[in-house]
Amino acid sequence: MLKLTYTADGLFMEQIAAPLEVLVAQRVMLALRTGQTLHVEPGRAAFLIAKDMRGLAHLQTELQAAGIPDVEVTVVDEDFIEVSLHGHWVADNAEAEEGMFIVALPNRLEFFVHKLWRVTQEQAISAR
Repeated sequence: MLKLTYTADGLFMEQIAAPLEVLVAQRVMLALRTGQTLHVEPGRAAFLIAKDMRGLAHLQTELQAAGIPDVEVTVVDEDFIEVSLHGHWVADNAEAEEGMFIVALPNRLEFFVHKLWRVTQEQAISAR
């Protein structure tokens, strides 16, 4: 499963071995124990990957082979593509700008998406 955490500082993505249901249940228990509100709803999340990334063609081939309609890859400009995923938004309320987005994909796809995102982030940091 991929977990995308949106904060005021940006986006952080990680690959989690736990099933989606377990992660949501843990978050519900945390909210109950701390007296917080919790909002969970289906939705979409998107992030950018460098267009010239090695392995991007392999990701697109894997997506087509798996026949997963919940992942869209769109060209944004000459430097980036946008990857859009269907999953679940978990936050304090429906209008929250900070929260967690979780999506379950086949392991190989999760690995490729996470790897391409991570390398894009590393390139952005080294370009500064």
